[in-house]
Amino acid sequence: MNKVRVLFPVLVLFGGVVFASNPSDSVKTKAPANWFNLDPTQDAVRGVGTERAYKELLKNTPSKTVIVGIIDSGIDINHEDLKGKIWTNPKEIPGNGIDDDKNGYVDDVNGWDFIGGKDGKDVDQEQLELTRLYVKYKKQFAGMDSTKLAGKDKEDYARFEAIRQEFESKAQESKMTYGVLQQMYKSYVEAETLVRDTLKTDKVTPEDLLKIDMGTASPKLKRARQVLDRGFKMGYNEKELKDGLDHYREEAEFNLNPDFNPRNIVGDNPDENTNRFYGNGEVVGPDARHGTHVAGIIGANRTNTLGVKGVAENVKIMVIRAVPNGDERDKDVANAIRYAVDNGARVVNMSFGKAFSPQKEWVDEAVRYAQSKGVLLIHAAGNEGENTDETSAYPTKTFISDGAQAENWISVGALSWKKEPDAVASFSNYGKETVDLFAPGVDLYSTVPGSKYEELSGTSMASPVVTGVAALLLSYFPKLTATQVKKILLESSVKLPELKVSKPGAPGEQVGFGELSVTGGVVNAYNAVKMAQALSKQ
Repeated sequence: MNKVRVLFPVLVLFGGVVFASNPSDSVKTKAPANWFNLDPTQDAVRGVGTERAYKELLKNTPSKTVIVGIIDSGIDINHEDLKGKIWTNPKEIPGNGIDDDKNGYVDDVNGWDFIGGKDGKDVDQEQLELTRLYVKYKKQFAGMDSTKLAGKDKEDYARFEAIRQEFESKAQESKMTYGVLQQMYKSYVEAETLVRDTLKTDKVTPEDLLKIDMGTASPKLKRARQVLDRGFKMGYNEKELKDGLDHYREEAEFNLNPDFNPRNIVGDNPDENTNRFYGNGEVVGPDARHGTHVAGIIGANRTNTLGVKGVAENVKIMVIRAVPNGDERDKDVANAIRYAVDNGARVVNMSFGKAFSPQKEWVDEAVRYAQSKGVLLIHAAGNEGENTDETSAYPTKTFISDGAQAENWISVGALSWKKEPDAVASFSNYGKETVDLFAPGVDLYSTVPGSKYEELSGTSMASPVVTGVAALLLSYFPKLTATQVKKILLESSVKLPELKVSKPGAPGEQVGFGELSVTGGVVNAYNAVKMAQALSKQ
């Protein structure tokens, strides 16, 4: 799912209600421009040293183009800052309706859409996997006497009961929060309109509120001032509240709606994986905001004067659409990975995740396939503020068949640009065993559809930073293997074991940064290039 992987810019969800992520977020300050590419030593911000690496280590050094697969919601392939950066299948003739390169996908010019139909239509909204399992088990046990069940049926029923309770709780919480946000949004809009008209200004600022004389103001104006003041202090405004409203409306109408099923658009059976060749070649999709933002972080043009500089200079982005506004299906993820591998990608970014994975074995097989072909997979750890050593978040690097771990997998947590104790994003998942390292993931300015730019936050943004560094290494050191690149990225990360940070998901509790990931480190392009140079000399 990508929708909740991009948090409302300064808001996170606690107990179903939208609040500022922690007290220090109450006053929204501006992130340094291009901060994720800056250097922690030279620029005093915990970026990954991209600019320093290019300037000091890679100047006048030849590089080779690296194909980067992005499995996501779709990408605006015509964005002004992605021109020349989108992969084009050299063996495919656009629009002729023929599978020219015989790879099984007709007119896959820039990639493939695994959640589209042959008629060109696309899946936008989807159910959560929780909802799909609820529907499946409810149908399976309809009319049965649960007291007479035995064996596997009894086990399945126990699972159904757990899923039913979680589904009903989430649906009730979502409905309640939607009602709260409706009232908050209505009050905020009314208050902002009144204050704006009173002060005769187009945009209300915190300083404007000080101009209101609380001694002479009407009761209605006083309340309006209080509403806006609370918004400024908590870090939300009309846009964030509207985003929240849209989020919970879509949950009710689509994600948590047992009667909603858009899979007929694709026209396949999602519960069988014998056919990999479904979908269409339209890779933008109905909502490309998430994927376009990810693409800009990885490979936005570094030589122009437009909005953002991607981490990797010499890349071609292969667009693979498999992630709807809802939970992605295991079948689509597995086939998306295989498509990327078979068509030349050397590294694949996966900024999505979910709480259940009923056909995980299909994804595991695809991951093993990528590993056998030397393709590196970079995955966002998730935005629930949870310890993934203890809670489930899929896909994972651990195979269910034997408990082994993929050697070509890196899981990424999100770092903030702020000083300690707020150096770690309050929403980021973490895990001493399951999250490999951290990367910038708060207030990253990048591309969005329509040749526009926007700041977004999430581990969805941290993952492409690491993907970009991996692509950079493969570009300048093309003989490196996927496992070597992973080893370099982990070992060269900036270790901060003693740094005291607020524990994600636990406001007020502090832990050592080294306890939140395998390495206790932050990815660093400068260090990685130095290590790759030393390795290449050997």
